Amino acid sequence: MGNQFLGNIRNTDAIIHVLRCFDDPNVIHVDGSINPVRDKEIIDTELQLKDLDSVEKKISRTEKQARTGGDKEAMLGLEILQQLKKHLEQGKNARAFEISKEEKEKHVDDLFLLTMKPVIYVCNVDEKSVVKGNNYTRALEEAVKGENAEILFISAAIESEIAIMESYEDRQMFLEDMGLHDSGVARLIKATYHLLNLITYFTAGEKEVRAWTITRGMLAPQAAGVIHTDFEKGFIRAEVIKYADFIKYGSEAACRDNGKLAVQGKDYVVEDGDIMHFRFNV
Repeated sequence: MGNQFLGNIRNTDAIIHVLRCFDDPNVIHVDGSINPVRDKEIIDTELQLKDLDSVEKKISRTEKQARTGGDKEAMLGLEILQQLKKHLEQGKNARAFEISKEEKEKHVDDLFLLTMKPVIYVCNVDEKSVVKGNNYTRALEEAVKGENAEILFISAAIESEIAIMESYEDRQMFLEDMGLHDSGVARLIKATYHLLNLITYFTAGEKEVRAWTITRGMLAPQAAGVIHTDFEKGFIRAEVIKYADFIKYGSEAACRDNGKLAVQGKDYVVEDGDIMHFRFNV
């Protein structure tokens, strides 16, 4: 896909890299053999070359600044960029490059490097390997151990069977027989939320219940702003019920009667699973 492929990746917050980690003579691999480490490295190389091009262009610009103005900050930036260039030339991803948060923000973040993005490696395994993995997954784990990346074992065959089951109970029984608690899709969603530091809160009314995705640590007015900017501008207070309390007591009225509805102000940090009702005035 060339530049379109690279451009699509540049616009993402994270990368999910699915790798084949199962044997099946009926499913042909384009390279004729199963080797997830090789498959990963093929994609990595293309992304690293694009990142290398971005770094080299910034080095060229920064060299001029450092030469003409004797700018100490530019000289420091140049040193960091040259180290990063050497790192990429060694076939390593930028996410494994050791750099302080402050230096990264000053000298690297504006490059939007493809291999700096957080990544989840999804190993597509056979049914027997979905819990503990296999030799292919172990080889991949060894190859990525310096990347601080998450690895999931998911069986596309199992997921396709779950998808056609109509009842939740049937799906859960099937998963338990496989030694699993959640489907691969559910585990992948949880992993991506964890990777991107996201949580969910709910709004519930007579007509509908909605889930809203926010960044962990957001205050109540910011969370309200995700629904509509007016909610944040005119925020007065939030009425909050904890998810576990709502499940226990069964309704908003019962939670209120049992003292489980809290009124929170502008400094309240929203928690995962909060059920919220916002009061505002604009």
